[in-house]
Amino acid sequence: MELYLVRHGPAAERDPHRWANDDERPLTAEGSRAMKQAARGFAGLIDPPDRILSSPAARARRTAELLHDQLEDPPEIEYLEELAPGASAPAVLAQVHDGARPRSRWILVGHEPTLGELVGLAVIGEAVSPLRLTKGGAVELEFSRDMVPGGARLNWLLTRKQLMALADGR
Repeated sequence: MELYLVRHGPAAERDPHRWANDDERPLTAEGSRAMKQAARGFAGLIDPPDRILSSPAARARRTAELLHDQLEDPPEIEYLEELAPGASAPAVLAQVHDGARPRSRWILVGHEPTLGELVGLAVIGEAVSPLRLTKGGAVELEFSRDMVPGGARLNWLLTRKQLMALADGR
């Protein structure tokens, strides 16, 4: 199984007066523009996914929509509470494990630190982040056998700017 983790793009600053619920905080206009370009670069790297799962938070939903729009014949976006801000990496891996099929490709759109901890859990077997996933950055994990903690290989890690450069052909 190939698992692509994408952190939401640049979002507005936290402001409890504008967004009493932080999950409603959107991408900035510049964040949306940059993510649209990064999504083009991302789409050029991967084969069509079988599933796209996103955090229900507004900034992740919009990031997932931008990715969806750049993919050829994409599946509908599914929203998963296990990907919400503050989610547990073991809960995310369990959710993916329960629905995974051999040779499937999934995109998960979410937040730090959960996504970084998911990389740690998948690659080294512990839910500690061995990396920092930048806003709009992406990582590819590959499970060649069972989807168990420590059973994945990290194939690549790219920042939003690197993905944008791929879209430009640089």
